[in-house]
Amino acid sequence: MKDDLCDHVWKFHFNKAAPEYWRNLDPYWKGTGPLMRRYFHPYGSQTAGADDKVWGGHGCCYSIVTSIIGDGMIREHYVRINRWPRLFFSRNQDWSWEMSNCLYCYTSIPDADKQGGTGPLFLPSVHITPEAFGK
Repeated sequence: MKDDLCDHVWKFHFNKAAPEYWRNLDPYWKGTGPLMRRYFHPYGSQTAGADDKVWGGHGCCYSIVTSIIGDGMIREHYVRINRWPRLFFSRNQDWSWEMSNCLYCYTSIPDADKQGGTGPLFLPSVHITPEAFGK
């Protein structure tokens, strides 16, 4: 999971439940520009883009939490940033990742602004059905 966090550039925005103060700084809610970007680093820190008005240069650490029950089965798997509410993962149709909670949302950029990019090419005309696998 750490590789997925660190391989991607993440778009960030606050959700409606976030305090109005934070939403007023967020281009997502103001319609004033592209979404803010966040970067996860292998040693457990997170940084933001240079033009990010919310960041403020504060220290930020993340942890990946996995709780396992009997027979190695995962009960919970989430990311926590500082002491904020846990972030749960889901996969979007374009193969980007989404991490979200009640206050904010991160969405990975499938082909980040770096050499080689990340994420598979999404071809919306491809439909895989159970019949294709003989089921």
